[in-house]
Amino acid sequence: MKFIEIAKKDLKAEFRTKQMLNSMIIFALLVIIIFSFAFGNEASILIQGINKKIVDLLAPGMLWIAFTFAGMLGLSRSFAGEKEEGCLEGLKLCPIDRSEIYNGKVVSNAILMFLMEIITIPVFAVLFSYEIRNVPGLALVVILGTLGFIFVGTLLSALAVNTRTREILLPVILFPVLIPVILSAVSATGIMLSKGEIMDIAGELQILLIYDIVFFIVAQLVFEYTIED
Repeated sequence: MKFIEIAKKDLKAEFRTKQMLNSMIIFALLVIIIFSFAFGNEASILIQGINKKIVDLLAPGMLWIAFTFAGMLGLSRSFAGEKEEGCLEGLKLCPIDRSEIYNGKVVSNAILMFLMEIITIPVFAVLFSYEIRNVPGLALVVILGTLGFIFVGTLLSALAVNTRTREILLPVILFPVLIPVILSAVSATGIMLSKGEIMDIAGELQILLIYDIVFFIVAQLVFEYTIED
């Protein structure tokens, strides 16, 4: 359970300054606010004879754009801070399995992401006059989608930390891998926001769950090679 200690170390350092968490929250809220100005909740469009609000069509994408890009800020600093301060070498010298380092980073990154999402979703609901009735269903989609993002993002963040252009390289290599997560999460979120039931998103949940399991296992197997110099 050494990964718990690593996660505690990261969270303690973060909550001392709240620099990254505040950056993630502010970025996500700015994205939502800008979208609220651009697409008023009264604007509508005619699709197949049905008058639908533009916000209903764009809402899932808005949320996941905010989540993804705000989360990218945290991921880009996940290993960069350790590298700059020389702590990464210390972690690598610890007599523990390298996967413990990965698991600790996953836990700390996930907690920061969930805190950001807990604040962003209510603000989104207020700005766009949404009444989220199926809270458990939406929460399940967000949790599975976020975990997939964190599992892959933490692994690729470790891979990019030794490059000079890691801030640019990470999004380039991460987004193509995230396509199944983003597509499934956006689709499932749209159904949940339109008052759908969990059974309506069984396919999307299955994709998200399989994605999470596969990449978590892959990360356990290859992480020790990604942080080699």
